[in-house]
Amino acid sequence: MKISLNWLKTYLQLDVSVEEITRAITFLGLEVEGVISTGAPKLDNVFVGEVLTRDKHPNADKLSVCTVDVGLVHGVKTIVCGAQNYKVGDRVPVSLPGAVLPGNFVIKQAKVRGQLSDGMMCSAKELGVAEDASGLLILTDRPALGLPINQVLPAGDTVFDLEVTPNRPDCLSHLGVARELAAWFKQDLVYPQIKFRGEIDETLGIVQRPDLLQSVRVEAPEDCPLYTAHVVSGVKVGPSPTWMQERLTAAGLRPINNLVDVTNYVMLEYGQPLHAFDARRLAGHQIVVRRANDGEKLITLDGKERVLSGRMLVIADAEKPVVVAGVMGGENSGVADDTTDIVLEAAIFRRQSVRWTSKRLGLSSDSSYRFERGVDPHTTLEAAYRALDLIVETAGGKIVGPMCKVGGDKPWSREIVVTPDYVRERLGFDIADAEMKAALESLELNVVREETPDEGGLRWTVSIPSWRDDLDRPIDLVEEVLRLYGTERIPPAVVQSPGLLADDDPIVRFNRRATDYLVGHDFHECVNYTLRPAKELATWTSQTAAAELALANPFVEDQSHLRPTLIMGLLESLKLNRSRGVPAARLFETGRVFIERNGQNFECAAVGFVVAEETERRWLQREAADFFGAKHHIEALAASAGIDLARQPFVPLTGQAWGWQEGQSATVGDLQHGWFAQLGLLSLALVKSLGLEGKVYAGTFAILPEKLTADTTRRRFAPFGLFPAALRDLALVVEAGTPADEVRKVLAKTARAAVGNAFALESVNVFDVYRGQGLPEGKKSLAFGLVFRSAERTLTDDEVNGVFQKIQDELVKTAGYAIRK
Repeated sequence: MKISLNWLKTYLQLDVSVEEITRAITFLGLEVEGVISTGAPKLDNVFVGEVLTRDKHPNADKLSVCTVDVGLVHGVKTIVCGAQNYKVGDRVPVSLPGAVLPGNFVIKQAKVRGQLSDGMMCSAKELGVAEDASGLLILTDRPALGLPINQVLPAGDTVFDLEVTPNRPDCLSHLGVARELAAWFKQDLVYPQIKFRGEIDETLGIVQRPDLLQSVRVEAPEDCPLYTAHVVSGVKVGPSPTWMQERLTAAGLRPINNLVDVTNYVMLEYGQPLHAFDARRLAGHQIVVRRANDGEKLITLDGKERVLSGRMLVIADAEKPVVVAGVMGGENSGVADDTTDIVLEAAIFRRQSVRWTSKRLGLSSDSSYRFERGVDPHTTLEAAYRALDLIVETAGGKIVGPMCKVGGDKPWSREIVVTPDYVRERLGFDIADAEMKAALESLELNVVREETPDEGGLRWTVSIPSWRDDLDRPIDLVEEVLRLYGTERIPPAVVQSPGLLADDDPIVRFNRRATDYLVGHDFHECVNYTLRPAKELATWTSQTAAAELALANPFVEDQSHLRPTLIMGLLESLKLNRSRGVPAARLFETGRVFIERNGQNFECAAVGFVVAEETERRWLQREAADFFGAKHHIEALAASAGIDLARQPFVPLTGQAWGWQEGQSATVGDLQHGWFAQLGLLSLALVKSLGLEGKVYAGTFAILPEKLTADTTRRRFAPFGLFPAALRDLALVVEAGTPADEVRKVLAKTARAAVGNAFALESVNVFDVYRGQGLPEGKKSLAFGLVFRSAERTLTDDEVNGVFQKIQDELVKTAGYAIRK
């Protein structure tokens, strides 16, 4: 946002240096990215001269030898010149020896093709006042000879290039910045004088012109809560006044004509975008604010054809769209050189709608920039009236009817109650009540009520103006007081704070443990947004859940839903790295996920990982990932949250597996118990659709924050057995569809019961699965290794064999398993 100092001075008296203004803007909370000086710099030894004679150079066809009168003090000089746009009698800038022009160009007496030259006659570019270098700068006003050139040329301007934070859209205007500076320098703010106040003087004749505008209709009031249109008849298009052109140029806009320049001028003054229609181009003399039809086309002012969608808001006439609402006008919607009647639009468009349209079309403008950040609807009419005054002043014409207004600005009323003691408490140092009050009221935050409560002290009720929608809490007023008081005036003090011994939040500790584990297993950490596109959620959750996770007002289309899993972002990161040739195949992320259950969303702490096939060439390839590797990682991650998965049943994911490959993935736990996990092979079709090659295994563990406790189970030392173990192998014939872990748990339970207190069953592990010849159809053989040990003695074969036989008998009797010999 470029702010002109000369423009600011029309609202307040600024008799301070540019450095002081820059400092003030910075301390007020606006970032000054640059300060640009326009106009002529200080030019010594450059004066007004008059060409007395002009003769052809004897040694050059394109040069002339001139005598130039530079006034009584400097006399007549002989100067060689190559320009062709001047004649005898013209007055021009003359730089004499010793002058230093922009670019550190020093003027000296020198011979040019054998002819002595006592200086140089200058172009506008050589003086640094314009880019025109085609010829000499002709001083048409004929200033006095010998007058220093700085007294003749325009004084120039100082332009501040500001970065305005998103919460301060009021400062996207000269009035907004002037309001801030007036408060800082304790100056009175002078608002523009507006003559037209929405009333047409019908005593002057018939002023209703339905032949120019018949009606205004708003079909999408949720996206256009306020639309106004005023008609001006009999205008004459031409250049805008010099003062207006200079201000627009300083602010970075190119002057076009008086009508367009007025709309741009008021936008930069008030922050309210406007648009002027040529009334004769509005088919049916109607304005309709509606959504575009899918596939509808419009050529915008930049000459490009835009294909619109049904979600975009347009301003249309009776036949076609003419403006992309809040973004840019159509090529044939604006004024032309022969325009005589105009319709002036001043409206409010919903910021989310403008932002979505702007991003979707890849089209940004000064108007969309302001609408996206918020335009004050309570000053819309005032800005329209200001523009009407300027149009009549610069283009003539007469304001006629009808004046149309659809919707309205809701009455604004916001008050914040605050006490001076609260301000002092929050700031940590003392400021006088009077100084606080003066600071607030200088920002037009007026104290409308001052009360003395029973408990003592003062209590203020502060009225908040409509352009400060960012203020809604007492703490906001504390910041306003401090801004005007000056952060550099905060008294130095020793910071005193009690030392508190406390553990980190359980979620932080869980994330740290999970990160340490996965980094230790050669995973790379990723960080992704918690918002994902709607089309992505269709792969991972039901339509009902997706609807519950949708944002009411998403800023952009690809960040419209809360994420239900971390896997989506990890796959995106994997694809990005693969496309760039980065060999990272093991990625993980910790963060929040949002799970829908029975119409309610639950926020969970989660960790997720993906393991893809290696693409980097190695002399020795790593063992390929599989389901059991993913299961091992999930068990370790769950353990870091205090969950022992060894005692939990893993259930295969079947049917609609939501991103997982059916038959090669599983789930364990349930959110009703406070946690759940999913793991296994990701859907091959999904992986292929993303452009990834090979298989990708993944796992995710999510837990409700309240289930994470600070006092997680501490690891304790368990001594190794000092006596040898007794090993036995057992093969069981079971149904082919029975999970091996289910059989393992039955075997372990039976074995512990058989051992009793005599010694210990140390472990039960499956080591072989067999299907084929020698087994009945529909059966499989699972081979388990059992480890027995005693902490006091060496076990004998007889006692181990006795227990082993007891285990086999019990399995055949109660579990129905067959022993494979």
